[in-house]
Amino acid sequence: PQASFLLVLVYEVRVYTGANLGAETDSNVYINLIGTRGDAGKRKLHRSTNNYVKFQRGQMDIFCIKAVSLGDLEKVLISHDGAGPGSGWFLDKIVIKYEEGREAQEVVFPCNRWLDEYQDDGKTERELTARTQEWRVQVKTDRDSPEPQECKRTIVIYGSKGKSDELLLSPRTPGYVCFLPRATDEFIVETGDLGAVYKIRVSCDGVPGFEGWHLKSFRLEELHTKQELNFDCNCWLSLNRGDKELVKEFPAVNEDQKTLPVYKYVVSLHIGDRWGAETFANVCIALYGRRGDTGMRKLHTSLAKGRKFQRNQVDSFLVEAVSLSHLQKVVIEHDGEGYGAGMYLKMVTVKESQDSDKEWVFPLWNWLDTHLGLCETACEIVTVGTRLTSSPKLSEINIKPSGLWIMDITGSDWSNEEDPICLSFIFYGNLSCKKLPLQVTGKAIQIKDELADIGSIYKVQITGPRSELNQPWHLDLLHMKHTGTKEEMCLAFDCWFNPNEDKCVELPALYADQEPLPVVEYAVHLHTGDLKKADATGETYLCIQGEKSDSGKRWLNSRNSLITFARGQVDVFKIKAVYLGKLNRVLVGFKSLKKEWFLEKIVIKEAFYPFCAHVFVHNDWINKRSKKDFVEVAIPLKETSVTSLLTKNFDTKSRGRWQTWVHCTQLSEDVPDIEVVVFGRKGKSPAQKLQNLNDKPFLLTVADIGDITKLSFVLSGPCLGRGIKLHKLRLKDLDTKEELGFHTEARCLFGADGSESVTELAAVRPDKPPLREVLYSISVHMGTLPASGTDADVFVTVFGEQGDSCKRRLRHTNFERGQVYVSEMRAVDLGQLSKVLVEHYNVGYGSGWYLDQIVIHESGKTDGQYAFLCQQWLDSGVGDAQTERMLK
Repeated sequence: PQASFLLVLVYEVRVYTGANLGAETDSNVYINLIGTRGDAGKRKLHRSTNNYVKFQRGQMDIFCIKAVSLGDLEKVLISHDGAGPGSGWFLDKIVIKYEEGREAQEVVFPCNRWLDEYQDDGKTERELTARTQEWRVQVKTDRDSPEPQECKRTIVIYGSKGKSDELLLSPRTPGYVCFLPRATDEFIVETGDLGAVYKIRVSCDGVPGFEGWHLKSFRLEELHTKQELNFDCNCWLSLNRGDKELVKEFPAVNEDQKTLPVYKYVVSLHIGDRWGAETFANVCIALYGRRGDTGMRKLHTSLAKGRKFQRNQVDSFLVEAVSLSHLQKVVIEHDGEGYGAGMYLKMVTVKESQDSDKEWVFPLWNWLDTHLGLCETACEIVTVGTRLTSSPKLSEINIKPSGLWIMDITGSDWSNEEDPICLSFIFYGNLSCKKLPLQVTGKAIQIKDELADIGSIYKVQITGPRSELNQPWHLDLLHMKHTGTKEEMCLAFDCWFNPNEDKCVELPALYADQEPLPVVEYAVHLHTGDLKKADATGETYLCIQGEKSDSGKRWLNSRNSLITFARGQVDVFKIKAVYLGKLNRVLVGFKSLKKEWFLEKIVIKEAFYPFCAHVFVHNDWINKRSKKDFVEVAIPLKETSVTSLLTKNFDTKSRGRWQTWVHCTQLSEDVPDIEVVVFGRKGKSPAQKLQNLNDKPFLLTVADIGDITKLSFVLSGPCLGRGIKLHKLRLKDLDTKEELGFHTEARCLFGADGSESVTELAAVRPDKPPLREVLYSISVHMGTLPASGTDADVFVTVFGEQGDSCKRRLRHTNFERGQVYVSEMRAVDLGQLSKVLVEHYNVGYGSGWYLDQIVIHESGKTDGQYAFLCQQWLDSGVGDAQTERMLK
C-alpha cells in the first residue's frame, strides 16, 4: 500500500502581552505546541515579525513555527527563563493560526495570568488549554425602559479561573433591534475556561442623548455543561436616573454557593498641596482585590460639594461592585482633557462602605502628567495596608503609655519547624527604635511587646532571613493593635523572601487622620574611578542614612554571588525606602578576595517631589582587611542639588507647530476677524487669523519662540457690542506632544461689553505659577502748545522684558490741550517696562497732536511708575511729519 506523509505546516503564533502595568518582559520566552499527533518540542520565540522589541505591554507579537502537522491543537506550554531586569510577564492569551487542507484554523489559548516568581502563584511556566465555553445570554428589558438608542452594551463574566473579555451584546441578524421595552434578547458568546462564575459586570457607553436602559434580568447558560446562572438586576443604567451610573455588577445566584455581597466602596482621592496639583480632566479608577476587579470606572460625582479634584482637597466617590475581598491595588488614570490636566496625587483611600471603620491606603505622592514626575497619565498603586478611618475616641480608652502591641504576622505556610525562618522586625519611633528577632513557622505567628520608650511608631522594617532557605517564603501582612490606645493598623508587605537573599523591606505606619510617610525609590549611582586597577569584584551593601532614619542594610548582590564594578563605569541600583528626610551619610560595605576598589563618588537621585540629587564624594580606595571581614566606610554628604520638578526630557525637537482648540459661545451672526499672537521666552509669533471658535482643531505655527508664556487674541475690526464667552483654549505640540492649558473660567474675549481690542491669557504649566494678570494705569499728558489736542483714535503698545501688550486703543473720544487722560489696560505681566509705541491713524478733524509724556504704573500701586517722555508732535503736517513714535 502507498504510504501517506504528514505535511509540514507553518503555525502563526500570536502572543498577546497584557495591558497591566509592568506586564512586559525582557526574558527569553519558550513555547511548545501540543496536539493530537504529538508536540512540536520546546521552541524559543526569537524574533517578532511585526515588532522590533517583543513582549511589550499591551502588544501583540507574531512568530512563525514550522512543524509536522500536530493534528488538532489541544495545549500550549509557555515559559520564560527569568533572565533580564524585568523578567516578570503578564500573558493575556495566545492565538495560533494555521491552514491544513482547505480549512483555515484558529485556536485561542486564554491565560490572563502572571508568569512571575514574585507574583500570582510564583510560576514562570504555564500549560494553557484550548477549551472554551459557549454561553447563551438572555437579557430582559423592563417595560418602562426608553426606546433603544445607538449605544454599546457589554458584559464581562468573572469566574474562579479568570474573567472574559468585554463581550459586546449585538444582534446576530443585521438590522434587528435589541433591548426594546418588555423584550427578551438572546446572544451567544464565547469565553475561555472561567471556572465557577461568581459575578457579571454590565455597562453602557454614555453617548450624548442616551436616556438610559432599565435592565430587568440576565440569565446565562453554558451550552456544553448546561449550567444555568440567574442574575436579578432590576436597575437603571443611566446618568440621570437611579444611582446615575452606566456600570453595574451583579453576583451569581446559585444554590451551591453563597451569594456574594455588593458594596458601595467609598473611593477618596487626596490631591496634593502643589502648584497646579488640581485637574479638570476626566478621572477613572479600577479597584483590584483577591476576588477580581471593578473595571475602569469614571469618577462622576463627588460626595463633597463644589468643584472636584482641586488643590489640597479630598474628594470621595461611590463605586458599587460585588465584594472584591482584600484589596490589593488600584489603577488610576485621566484623559488629559481640560487645561492643566496634570494632577498631583498624594494617595487614594478606599473603604467598603460609608460606615466602615477601616480603609485601605494607596500612596503615590507623584504627578499624573505627560511631562512631569512619572510622565504618565495612568499608574498602578499597590496598597501599603489598612488603617482606622478615625482615631479612637478619648472617652472610650485609657490614654496611658501602658499597654501592649499585639502583632499578628501571616504568610505562606512554613511547615519546617526544625528550621524556622529567622527575621528581624525593627520598629522606628520618633524617640528611638527597637529590634525584635522572630522565628517564623506555620502560616501565622503572634508576638506581643510594649515597644516602650520608642515613642510614636512611624515605620516598620523587616530584615532577613539569616538562615538558609530551601524554598521561597511569602510575607503577607503585619497586623498591629495596641491594647491601651486601641490604635490599629495592618501593613501589607506582600513580598517574597528567596533562597540566597538577605532582604530588607519597610512600610510606613498607618494612623487615622495622619498622612503616612511616602515610600520613595532612591536611584543609587555608584561611580567607579577611572584609574588603573580601579575595578573590583566582590560583595557589596549600602545603608542610606537621613535625618529621619536609615534604609537598613541593602545588599546589591544576592548571597554567595559577586558583583563587578568596572573602571570608569557608573552602576545604578534602585532602593525603595520610607522617606528618609534630608540625606546626610551613606555606609558602604565591601568584601573582595583579590583586590581593592576605587570608589569615586555616590550620587543618589530621589524620585520624589521635589526632585533631588545627593552627592557623596569618596575619591579613595576601599581596602580589604581580611578574607572574611567586610570593610565599611562612611561617606558624608558633599552637596545636594534640587530642581523645581522632574520633567520629561524631550528627545524630539519642537518645530513650533501647535494643534489648537478654541471653544466660544455668544457669537454674533457675523463672526468678527480675530488674530492670535503667541508669546514665548525668546520672542513672539506673527499674527495669525483664528480659524474657528467651535472646538475644531487647527494649526498654529509659532517658530522658535522658546517656552510659551501667553497667548493674545487681537480684534482686527471695530469693537463688538458684547464679549465672546471663552470656554476652552488648549495647545498641543505636534512634535513633542507637550500640552498647554489656559485659565478660561468666566472669561470673555474683549471684555464683557466687547469694548476691548485685545484679550491675553497666560499659559498654565504644572511646575510653576503662570504669569499674573496686571491692570495697568496709562496716563496720557497732553502738551500746552496751541492745537495740541486731537480727535483721532490713539493706540499704544507697551513693551517689557516679558513681551508686549499688542496694540491697544485708548478709550477716549478726544484729547484736549493741557489735560491728563487716564486709561486702564489689562494684560499679562510684562515685567520691567522698557518702551511704549504710541500712534494714531491721522483720521478726523484736527488729528495731529502734541504729546508731552505717558506715565504707566500698576493700578492700586503708587510706586514703580514708568515715565516715557515725548514732547513732540504726532502730526503729518508738522515737524518730521510722523504719526507714530517709540518712547523709551
